[in-house]
Amino acid sequence: MKITSLDDVEVRGRTVLLRPDINSPIDGETGKIVNENRINKSLPTIADLADAGARLVIIAHQGDTLDYHNLVSLEEHAGKLTAKLGREVKFIDDVAGPAARAAIQALQDGEILLLDNIRILTEEVSTFENAVKLTPEQMTKTYLVRNLAPLVDLYVNDAFAAAHRNAPSLVGFQELVPAAGGRLLVDEVNSLSSVAEDPARPCLFVLGGLKISDAFSMMAKVLRDGTADSVVTSGVTANVMLWGGGVDIGEPSKKFITDRSLDSFLPQATEWQKEFGDRIQVPSDVAVAGDNGERVELQVSDLPTDRLIIDIGSETIARYESMIQAAATIFVNGPAGVYESAAGEPGTRRLWEAVAAAPGKSVIGGGDTVASAGRFVDLDDIGFVSTGGGALVRFISGQPLPMLEAMQRAAARERAT
Repeated sequence: MKITSLDDVEVRGRTVLLRPDINSPIDGETGKIVNENRINKSLPTIADLADAGARLVIIAHQGDTLDYHNLVSLEEHAGKLTAKLGREVKFIDDVAGPAARAAIQALQDGEILLLDNIRILTEEVSTFENAVKLTPEQMTKTYLVRNLAPLVDLYVNDAFAAAHRNAPSLVGFQELVPAAGGRLLVDEVNSLSSVAEDPARPCLFVLGGLKISDAFSMMAKVLRDGTADSVVTSGVTANVMLWGGGVDIGEPSKKFITDRSLDSFLPQATEWQKEFGDRIQVPSDVAVAGDNGERVELQVSDLPTDRLIIDIGSETIARYESMIQAAATIFVNGPAGVYESAAGEPGTRRLWEAVAAAPGKSVIGGGDTVASAGRFVDLDDIGFVSTGGGALVRFISGQPLPMLEAMQRAAARERAT
Protein backbone atom coordinates (compact mmCIF):
# COMPACT_ATOMS: atom_id res chain seq x y z
CA MET A 1 0.00 0.00 0.00
CA LYS A 2 1.68 3.19 -1.23
CA ILE A 3 1.30 5.88 1.43
CA THR A 4 3.72 8.76 1.89
CA SER A 5 5.51 8.49 5.24
CA LEU A 6 6.98 11.11 7.57
CA ASP A 7 10.43 10.13 6.33
CA ASP A 8 9.45 11.43 2.88
CA VAL A 9 8.50 14.98 3.95
CA GLU A 10 10.13 18.08 5.44
CA VAL A 11 8.21 19.56 8.36
CA ARG A 12 10.48 22.17 9.98
CA GLY A 13 8.80 25.55 10.00
CA ARG A 14 5.69 24.13 8.37
CA THR A 15 2.22 24.02 9.88
CA VAL A 16 1.25 20.36 10.14
CA LEU A 17 -2.29 19.16 10.83
CA LEU A 18 -2.19 15.78 12.60
CA ARG A 19 -5.26 13.55 12.82
CA PRO A 20 -4.59 10.76 15.37
CA ASP A 21 -7.16 8.55 17.10
CA ILE A 22 -6.97 9.28 20.84
CA ASN A 23 -10.61 8.36 21.48
CA SER A 24 -10.46 6.83 24.98
CA PRO A 25 -12.84 5.02 27.35
CA ILE A 26 -14.46 7.44 29.80
CA ASP A 27 -15.68 6.61 33.30
CA GLY A 28 -19.42 7.28 33.34
CA GLU A 29 -19.37 8.64 36.88
CA THR A 30 -16.20 10.72 36.97
CA GLY A 31 -16.05 11.71 33.30
CA LYS A 32 -12.32 10.90 33.34
CA ILE A 33 -10.23 8.80 30.96
CA VAL A 34 -9.81 5.23 32.22
CA ASN A 35 -7.59 3.73 29.49
CA GLU A 36 -4.73 5.61 27.82
CA ASN A 37 -3.66 3.02 25.23
CA ARG A 38 -4.55 5.08 22.16
CA ILE A 39 -3.02 8.20 23.65
CA ASN A 40 0.21 6.28 24.26
CA LYS A 41 0.17 4.95 20.70
CA SER A 42 -0.02 8.51 19.33
CA LEU A 43 3.12 9.71 21.13
CA PRO A 44 5.85 8.70 18.63
CA THR A 45 4.30 10.65 15.75
CA ILE A 46 3.60 13.73 17.88
CA ALA A 47 7.11 13.69 19.33
CA ASP A 48 8.78 13.21 15.95
CA LEU A 49 6.86 16.11 14.38
CA ALA A 50 7.49 18.49 17.27
CA ASP A 51 11.16 17.50 17.56
CA ALA A 52 11.58 18.14 13.83
CA GLY A 53 10.32 21.71 14.26
CA ALA A 54 6.79 21.42 12.93
CA ARG A 55 4.12 23.87 14.03
CA LEU A 56 1.82 21.09 15.08
CA VAL A 57 -1.98 21.27 15.17
CA ILE A 58 -3.84 18.17 16.39
CA ILE A 59 -7.48 17.40 15.60
CA ALA A 60 -9.16 14.35 17.13
CA HIS A 61 -12.51 12.94 18.18
CA GLN A 62 -13.87 11.61 21.45
CA GLY A 63 -17.18 9.73 21.63
CA ASP A 64 -20.01 9.83 19.09
CA THR A 65 -23.77 10.01 18.81
CA LEU A 66 -23.96 6.30 19.62
CA ASP A 67 -21.93 6.70 22.83
CA TYR A 68 -22.88 10.22 23.81
CA HIS A 69 -21.56 9.86 27.38
CA ASN A 70 -18.05 9.67 25.87
CA LEU A 71 -18.52 12.82 23.76
CA VAL A 72 -16.53 15.15 26.00
CA SER A 73 -13.89 17.85 25.75
CA LEU A 74 -10.30 16.98 24.85
CA GLU A 75 -8.87 19.17 27.62
CA GLU A 76 -7.93 16.14 29.73
CA HIS A 77 -6.28 14.55 26.69
CA ALA A 78 -4.08 17.65 26.33
CA GLY A 79 -2.99 17.33 29.94
CA LYS A 80 -2.08 13.70 29.54
CA LEU A 81 -0.17 14.36 26.32
CA THR A 82 1.74 17.16 28.05
CA ALA A 83 2.76 14.86 30.92
CA LYS A 84 3.76 11.99 28.63
CA LEU A 85 5.68 14.08 26.10
CA GLY A 86 7.43 16.28 28.68
CA ARG A 87 6.49 19.35 26.66
CA GLU A 88 3.43 21.58 26.63
CA VAL A 89 0.47 20.62 24.49
CA LYS A 90 -1.68 23.74 24.35
CA PHE A 91 -5.46 23.34 24.28
CA ILE A 92 -8.18 25.62 22.99
CA ASP A 93 -11.91 25.20 23.47
CA ASP A 94 -12.63 25.64 19.77
CA VAL A 95 -12.50 23.39 16.72
CA ALA A 96 -12.29 25.49 13.58
CA GLY A 97 -13.69 28.88 14.55
CA PRO A 98 -11.91 32.25 14.82
CA ALA A 99 -10.19 31.43 18.12
CA ALA A 100 -8.81 28.14 16.79
CA ARG A 101 -7.61 29.75 13.57
CA ALA A 102 -5.88 32.57 15.44
CA ALA A 103 -4.15 30.07 17.75
CA ILE A 104 -2.91 28.07 14.76
CA GLN A 105 -1.47 31.17 13.09
CA ALA A 106 0.32 32.11 16.32
CA LEU A 107 2.20 28.79 16.63
CA GLN A 108 6.00 28.76 16.62
CA ASP A 109 8.31 25.99 15.43
CA GLY A 110 8.07 22.93 17.69
CA GLU A 111 4.89 24.07 19.46
CA ILE A 112 1.86 21.80 19.77
CA LEU A 113 -1.82 22.79 19.83
CA LEU A 114 -4.72 20.41 20.44
CA LEU A 115 -8.09 21.68 19.20
CA ASP A 116 -11.28 20.58 20.90
CA ASN A 117 -13.36 17.50 20.05
CA ILE A 118 -14.14 17.60 16.34
CA ARG A 119 -17.35 15.64 16.94
CA ILE A 120 -18.81 18.82 18.34
CA LEU A 121 -19.37 19.36 14.61
CA THR A 122 -22.36 17.53 13.16
CA GLU A 123 -20.45 16.75 9.97
CA GLU A 124 -18.02 14.56 11.96
CA VAL A 125 -20.48 12.24 13.75
CA SER A 126 -21.47 8.81 12.45
CA THR A 127 -25.16 9.75 12.16
CA PHE A 128 -24.25 12.47 9.64
CA GLU A 129 -21.88 10.14 7.78
CA ASN A 130 -24.52 7.44 7.44
CA ALA A 131 -27.31 9.82 6.40
CA VAL A 132 -25.56 12.32 4.10
CA LYS A 133 -22.79 10.29 2.44
CA LEU A 134 -20.53 13.07 1.14
CA THR A 135 -17.85 12.40 -1.44
CA PRO A 136 -14.26 13.41 -0.62
CA GLU A 137 -14.59 16.38 -2.98
CA GLN A 138 -17.79 17.50 -1.24
CA MET A 139 -16.00 17.23 2.10
CA THR A 140 -13.66 20.03 1.07
CA LYS A 141 -16.65 22.38 1.51
CA THR A 142 -17.39 21.30 5.08
CA TYR A 143 -16.83 23.74 7.95
CA LEU A 144 -13.83 21.86 9.34
CA VAL A 145 -11.91 21.43 6.10
CA ARG A 146 -12.62 24.80 4.49
CA ASN A 147 -11.56 26.64 7.67
CA LEU A 148 -8.41 24.68 8.52
CA ALA A 149 -6.99 23.54 5.17
CA PRO A 150 -5.84 27.05 4.09
CA LEU A 151 -3.81 27.36 7.30
CA VAL A 152 -1.74 24.15 7.00
CA ASP A 153 1.08 22.96 4.77
CA LEU A 154 0.82 19.22 5.43
CA TYR A 155 -1.84 16.80 6.65
CA VAL A 156 -0.65 13.75 8.63
CA ASN A 157 -3.02 10.90 9.44
CA ASP A 158 -2.22 8.49 12.26
CA ALA A 159 -5.76 7.17 12.89
CA PHE A 160 -5.84 3.61 11.61
CA ALA A 161 -8.56 2.75 14.15
CA ALA A 162 -10.88 5.15 12.32
CA ALA A 163 -9.83 4.16 8.80
CA HIS A 164 -13.24 2.65 8.05
CA ARG A 165 -14.92 6.01 8.67
CA ASN A 166 -15.80 8.39 5.85
CA ALA A 167 -15.59 11.72 7.69
CA PRO A 168 -14.11 15.09 6.61
CA SER A 169 -11.27 14.95 9.14
CA LEU A 170 -10.22 11.57 7.73
CA VAL A 171 -10.87 11.92 4.01
CA GLY A 172 -11.35 15.59 3.10
CA PHE A 173 -7.99 17.25 3.77
CA GLN A 174 -6.11 14.93 1.40
CA GLU A 175 -8.00 16.54 -1.48
CA LEU A 176 -6.44 19.95 -0.76
CA VAL A 177 -3.03 19.58 0.91
CA PRO A 178 -0.12 17.11 0.73
CA ALA A 179 -0.62 14.13 3.06
CA ALA A 180 1.56 11.62 4.89
CA GLY A 181 0.98 8.67 7.17
CA GLY A 182 2.08 8.90 10.80
CA ARG A 183 4.34 6.35 12.51
CA LEU A 184 1.44 4.34 13.90
CA LEU A 185 -0.54 4.29 10.65
CA VAL A 186 2.42 3.08 8.60
CA ASP A 187 3.27 0.48 11.26
CA GLU A 188 -0.33 -0.78 11.33
CA VAL A 189 -0.57 -1.04 7.56
CA ASN A 190 2.76 -2.83 7.22
CA SER A 191 2.12 -5.28 10.05
CA LEU A 192 -1.43 -6.10 9.00
CA SER A 193 -0.51 -6.38 5.32
CA SER A 194 1.84 -9.21 6.22
CA VAL A 195 -1.16 -11.11 7.60
CA ALA A 196 -3.67 -10.14 4.93
CA GLU A 197 -1.42 -10.63 1.90
CA ASP A 198 1.38 -13.09 2.60
CA PRO A 199 1.18 -14.70 6.05
CA ALA A 200 3.71 -17.28 7.21
CA ARG A 201 2.17 -20.77 7.13
CA PRO A 202 0.20 -22.27 8.66
CA CYS A 203 -2.00 -19.23 9.30
CA LEU A 204 -4.62 -19.65 12.00
CA PHE A 205 -7.57 -17.33 12.71
CA VAL A 206 -8.99 -17.54 16.25
CA LEU A 207 -12.47 -16.00 16.15
CA GLY A 208 -14.76 -15.57 19.14
CA GLY A 209 -16.48 -12.86 21.11
CA LEU A 210 -19.99 -11.48 21.16
CA LYS A 211 -19.72 -9.18 18.14
CA ILE A 212 -19.96 -12.05 15.70
CA SER A 213 -20.56 -9.77 12.71
CA ASP A 214 -16.79 -9.24 12.72
CA ALA A 215 -16.07 -12.97 12.63
CA PHE A 216 -18.67 -13.67 9.98
CA SER A 217 -17.57 -10.76 7.80
CA MET A 218 -14.11 -12.27 7.42
CA MET A 219 -14.39 -16.04 7.96
CA ALA A 220 -15.38 -17.22 4.48
CA LYS A 221 -13.32 -14.53 2.76
CA VAL A 222 -10.02 -15.47 4.39
CA LEU A 223 -10.66 -19.18 3.85
CA ARG A 224 -11.63 -18.81 0.19
CA ASP A 225 -8.72 -16.45 -0.53
CA GLY A 226 -6.32 -18.76 1.26
CA THR A 227 -5.29 -16.10 3.77
CA ALA A 228 -6.24 -18.46 6.58
CA ASP A 229 -5.44 -22.15 6.54
CA SER A 230 -7.78 -22.83 9.45
CA VAL A 231 -10.27 -20.99 11.66
CA VAL A 232 -11.05 -21.99 15.24
CA THR A 233 -14.29 -20.69 16.74
CA SER A 234 -15.29 -19.91 20.30
CA GLY A 235 -17.67 -17.60 22.15
CA VAL A 236 -21.02 -16.80 20.57
CA THR A 237 -19.42 -17.35 17.15
CA ALA A 238 -18.93 -21.01 18.06
CA ASN A 239 -22.46 -21.34 19.45
CA VAL A 240 -23.92 -20.06 16.19
CA MET A 241 -21.67 -22.41 14.23
CA LEU A 242 -22.80 -25.36 16.35
CA TRP A 243 -26.47 -24.47 15.96
CA GLY A 244 -26.00 -23.90 12.23
CA GLY A 245 -24.32 -27.31 12.03
CA GLY A 246 -27.40 -29.04 13.42
CA VAL A 247 -26.55 -29.15 17.13
CA ASP A 248 -29.34 -28.31 19.57
CA ILE A 249 -27.41 -26.02 21.93
CA GLY A 250 -30.35 -25.57 24.32
CA GLU A 251 -33.03 -22.95 24.76
CA PRO A 252 -31.04 -20.43 26.89
CA SER A 253 -28.23 -20.21 24.34
CA LYS A 254 -30.64 -20.10 21.39
CA LYS A 255 -32.64 -17.36 23.09
CA PHE A 256 -29.46 -15.37 23.74
CA ILE A 257 -28.71 -15.56 20.02
CA THR A 258 -32.20 -14.79 18.74
CA ASP A 259 -32.77 -11.93 21.20
CA ARG A 260 -29.81 -10.17 19.57
CA SER A 261 -30.88 -11.09 16.01
CA LEU A 262 -27.71 -13.14 15.63
CA ASP A 263 -29.72 -16.05 14.25
CA SER A 264 -29.44 -14.20 10.91
CA PHE A 265 -25.96 -15.76 10.68
CA LEU A 266 -27.25 -19.33 10.89
CA PRO A 267 -27.52 -19.85 7.09
CA GLN A 268 -23.87 -18.87 6.63
CA ALA A 269 -22.86 -21.10 9.53
CA THR A 270 -24.58 -24.05 7.86
CA GLU A 271 -23.24 -23.30 4.38
CA TRP A 272 -19.65 -22.66 5.42
CA GLN A 273 -19.28 -25.82 7.46
CA LYS A 274 -20.34 -27.78 4.40
CA GLU A 275 -18.01 -25.81 2.15
CA PHE A 276 -14.89 -25.72 4.34
CA GLY A 277 -15.25 -28.87 6.46
CA ASP A 278 -12.66 -29.18 9.20
CA ARG A 279 -10.89 -25.99 8.11
CA ILE A 280 -13.46 -24.42 10.46
CA GLN A 281 -13.04 -25.92 13.91
CA VAL A 282 -15.97 -25.93 16.35
CA PRO A 283 -16.01 -26.99 20.01
CA SER A 284 -16.35 -30.62 20.98
CA ASP A 285 -17.20 -29.66 24.56
CA VAL A 286 -18.57 -26.56 26.28
CA ALA A 287 -18.94 -25.09 29.75
CA VAL A 288 -21.93 -23.77 31.70
CA ALA A 289 -22.35 -22.42 35.24
CA GLY A 290 -23.81 -24.80 37.84
CA ASP A 291 -26.28 -24.03 40.60
CA ASN A 292 -23.57 -22.48 42.77
CA GLY A 293 -21.74 -20.74 39.93
CA GLU A 294 -19.23 -23.55 39.54
CA ARG A 295 -17.93 -24.55 36.12
CA VAL A 296 -19.65 -27.58 34.58
CA GLU A 297 -18.38 -29.05 31.31
CA LEU A 298 -20.47 -30.96 28.78
CA GLN A 299 -19.65 -32.84 25.60
CA VAL A 300 -21.34 -31.34 22.56
CA SER A 301 -22.77 -34.82 21.95
CA ASP A 302 -24.61 -34.50 25.29
CA LEU A 303 -26.36 -31.24 24.36
CA PRO A 304 -28.90 -29.65 24.65
CA THR A 305 -28.52 -28.07 28.05
CA ASP A 306 -30.97 -25.92 29.99
CA ARG A 307 -28.13 -23.58 30.98
CA LEU A 308 -26.43 -20.83 28.99
CA ILE A 309 -23.19 -21.90 27.33
CA ILE A 310 -20.50 -19.52 28.61
CA ASP A 311 -17.21 -21.05 27.44
CA ILE A 312 -15.50 -23.77 25.44
CA GLY A 313 -14.58 -26.94 27.35
CA SER A 314 -11.18 -28.33 28.37
CA GLU A 315 -10.97 -30.78 25.47
CA THR A 316 -11.59 -27.98 22.97
CA ILE A 317 -9.16 -25.67 24.74
CA ALA A 318 -6.40 -28.28 24.51
CA ARG A 319 -7.07 -28.82 20.79
CA TYR A 320 -7.00 -25.10 20.08
CA GLU A 321 -3.83 -24.66 22.16
CA SER A 322 -2.08 -27.26 19.98
CA MET A 323 -3.15 -25.47 16.81
CA ILE A 324 -1.95 -22.12 18.17
CA GLN A 325 1.39 -23.64 19.12
CA ALA A 326 1.83 -25.06 15.61
CA ALA A 327 0.80 -21.91 13.72
CA ALA A 328 3.31 -19.55 12.11
CA THR A 329 0.76 -16.73 11.98
CA ILE A 330 -2.03 -16.26 14.54
CA PHE A 331 -4.79 -13.68 14.17
CA VAL A 332 -7.18 -13.29 17.12
CA ASN A 333 -10.47 -11.41 17.31
CA GLY A 334 -12.73 -11.84 20.32
CA PRO A 335 -12.50 -13.65 23.68
CA ALA A 336 -13.41 -17.34 23.98
CA GLY A 337 -16.15 -16.97 26.58
CA VAL A 338 -17.62 -14.97 29.44
CA TYR A 339 -14.15 -14.29 30.83
CA GLU A 340 -15.42 -11.91 33.51
CA SER A 341 -16.78 -14.87 35.51
CA ALA A 342 -14.77 -17.63 37.21
CA ALA A 343 -16.78 -20.34 35.45
CA GLY A 344 -16.39 -18.77 32.02
CA GLU A 345 -12.80 -17.56 32.28
CA PRO A 346 -10.60 -20.64 31.54
CA GLY A 347 -11.07 -20.70 27.76
CA THR A 348 -10.13 -17.07 27.27
CA ARG A 349 -7.25 -17.21 29.75
CA ARG A 350 -5.68 -20.38 28.38
CA LEU A 351 -5.98 -19.35 24.74
CA TRP A 352 -4.36 -16.00 25.47
CA GLU A 353 -1.59 -17.75 27.40
CA ALA A 354 -1.08 -20.02 24.38
CA VAL A 355 -0.95 -17.07 21.98
CA ALA A 356 1.53 -15.18 24.19
CA ALA A 357 3.79 -18.24 24.41
CA ALA A 358 3.49 -19.32 20.76
CA PRO A 359 6.56 -19.06 18.52
CA GLY A 360 4.47 -17.79 15.59
CA LYS A 361 3.68 -14.15 14.81
CA SER A 362 0.52 -13.06 16.62
CA VAL A 363 -1.74 -10.15 15.66
CA ILE A 364 -4.73 -8.98 17.69
CA GLY A 365 -7.06 -6.00 17.75
CA GLY A 366 -10.46 -4.70 18.80
CA GLY A 367 -11.53 -3.25 22.14
CA ASP A 368 -12.82 -6.36 23.91
CA THR A 369 -10.11 -8.51 22.33
CA VAL A 370 -7.31 -6.33 23.67
CA ALA A 371 -9.04 -5.87 27.04
CA SER A 372 -9.39 -9.62 27.53
CA ALA A 373 -5.79 -10.25 26.48
CA GLY A 374 -4.50 -7.57 28.83
CA ARG A 375 -6.35 -9.22 31.69
CA PHE A 376 -4.47 -12.50 31.37
CA VAL A 377 -1.12 -11.86 29.63
CA ASP A 378 1.46 -9.14 29.11
CA LEU A 379 0.55 -7.43 25.84
CA ASP A 380 4.27 -7.09 25.13
CA ASP A 381 4.23 -10.85 24.54
CA ILE A 382 1.82 -10.39 21.63
CA GLY A 383 3.49 -9.82 18.28
CA PHE A 384 1.34 -6.88 17.19
CA VAL A 385 -1.56 -5.20 18.98
CA SER A 386 -3.64 -3.17 16.54
CA THR A 387 -5.55 -0.07 17.64
CA GLY A 388 -8.26 -1.00 15.15
CA GLY A 389 -11.50 -2.85 15.71
CA GLY A 390 -13.84 -2.41 12.77
CA ALA A 391 -10.99 -1.06 10.65
CA LEU A 392 -8.84 -4.07 11.48
CA VAL A 393 -11.56 -6.54 10.48
CA ARG A 394 -12.20 -4.75 7.20
CA PHE A 395 -8.51 -4.51 6.37
CA ILE A 396 -7.82 -8.18 7.03
CA SER A 397 -10.86 -9.25 5.01
CA GLY A 398 -9.92 -7.05 2.05
CA GLN A 399 -12.76 -4.54 2.33
CA PRO A 400 -12.12 -0.92 1.24
CA LEU A 401 -11.24 1.61 3.92
CA PRO A 402 -12.11 5.21 2.95
CA MET A 403 -9.27 6.86 4.86
CA LEU A 404 -6.59 4.57 3.42
CA GLU A 405 -7.98 5.08 -0.06
CA ALA A 406 -7.73 8.85 0.48
CA MET A 407 -4.12 8.51 1.63
CA GLN A 408 -3.27 6.45 -1.44
CA ARG A 409 -4.86 9.02 -3.77
CA ALA A 410 -2.86 11.76 -2.09
CA ALA A 411 0.38 9.80 -2.50
CA ALA A 412 -0.39 9.17 -6.16
CA ARG A 413 -0.96 12.90 -6.75
CA GLU A 414 2.36 13.71 -5.08
CA ARG A 415 4.19 11.18 -7.26
CA ALA A 416 2.60 12.65 -10.38
CA THR A 417 3.79 16.22 -9.64
